[in-house]
Amino acid sequence: MGRLALHIRRARRAAPWLAATLFTVAAVPVRGAPPAQDPAAAGGHVDVIRVADAITPITVEQIATQLNQSTKGGAKAMVIVMDTPGGLEASMRDIVKMILASRVPVITYVAPPGARAASAGLFIVTASHVAAMAPNTNLGAASPVNLGGGQDTTLAKKAMSDAAALIRSLAATRGRNADWNARAVTDAISASATEAVALHVVDFIAADLADVLRQADRRRVVVAGDTVRLALGGVEVREVEPTLRHRILSWIVNPNVAYLLLTLGFYGILFELQSPGSILPGVAGAILIILGLVAMQTLPVNVAGLLLILLAIAFFVVEIKVQSHGVLGAGGVLAFAFGSLILFEPGPGRVFRVSPAVIVGTTLATAALFMFVIGKGLGVQKRRVTTGAEGLVGAGGEAVTDVAPQGDVRVHGERWRARSTAGPIPAGTPVEVTGVEGLTLIVRARTPSGG
Repeated sequence: MGRLALHIRRARRAAPWLAATLFTVAAVPVRGAPPAQDPAAAGGHVDVIRVADAITPITVEQIATQLNQSTKGGAKAMVIVMDTPGGLEASMRDIVKMILASRVPVITYVAPPGARAASAGLFIVTASHVAAMAPNTNLGAASPVNLGGGQDTTLAKKAMSDAAALIRSLAATRGRNADWNARAVTDAISASATEAVALHVVDFIAADLADVLRQADRRRVVVAGDTVRLALGGVEVREVEPTLRHRILSWIVNPNVAYLLLTLGFYGILFELQSPGSILPGVAGAILIILGLVAMQTLPVNVAGLLLILLAIAFFVVEIKVQSHGVLGAGGVLAFAFGSLILFEPGPGRVFRVSPAVIVGTTLATAALFMFVIGKGLGVQKRRVTTGAEGLVGAGGEAVTDVAPQGDVRVHGERWRARSTAGPIPAGTPVEVTGVEGLTLIVRARTPSGG
């Protein structure tokens, strides 16, 4: 009992010191574990990019670059404002894979009113963590279109099944309507914004970007395998403009621009061949052709169309060197026109089609150019020869000595040996050259009337 009482007294004396120590430790903040904050009040920023054209490798590069920057910059989300008629399947799949692997939530917003997310655009919308649409927009019609020529029935079915399986899995991953998405591929159906929300194809309708962020705030999404709650309240919106490189490449891969680059480059090379030594047309033509070939690597090129255009160029070059009285030129114009019409596979929504007005204008300009060149060539052929031995026939002169039957005459200020086949010609008599034999002129006396 005595020992127990002693321990109790010692514990009572140590209690104030123990309490003070515990209070001090509790007051020291733990490094790396800041006090919890309301996610809505955390601030931060979201990055916004715009996709308003066909889905191409340039689009892939633009989105990949921005996703990397958004991840490094700590963005709360990346918003893709989309208005696209579709694009290349390979590019679409690259973007889908990037979104699925992204550690930054991706929000796709189909806008402005009147915009669409068709074909490849639907896959990107479905893969996004949050999908929104502006009023009076639509999406769907995602049936695959072959861009490399005709397919047999079996290959077409395989492509359709593959695309349907992909979009079904994307919809299931994001908790959206997998059946409707699959029908958008197999039956090419579309839906308005109101229908898409009712069918649970997208998450909500938003009037503007601020409304998108407000409705997406505090939603739970799965990002790279982890479930997170979006904290988008009070964030700064950063509109990201395309880089100069992306703007230039996007301009070049426009089918109309690519077609004109190739055509103008061809004109430059042709002018250099016709007038060797000009240099500038050849240099400019080579640069334009290379830029056109850069676009060709991105666009779905029909090989038959390209071969027809190359054949037309060959016809035009040969026409310059070998006068065919316009046959090669006419064939070149026809080959150029037909090659232009089928140069690019149109793709979904005919997004890779060269404008008929551009084709007609370029073909007419090409035809006019070569009609001018051919006309000049034919005119030269019909013109009287004025040089060489043939140029002396019909020329007038004067007998320097008697030509009986041989003597000397002066023609074009030069003295020639001459022979008369129409009797003797006295010195000083006007003569006319009727032929040339080696270095001897055949002449006759010229009457006052020129006969």
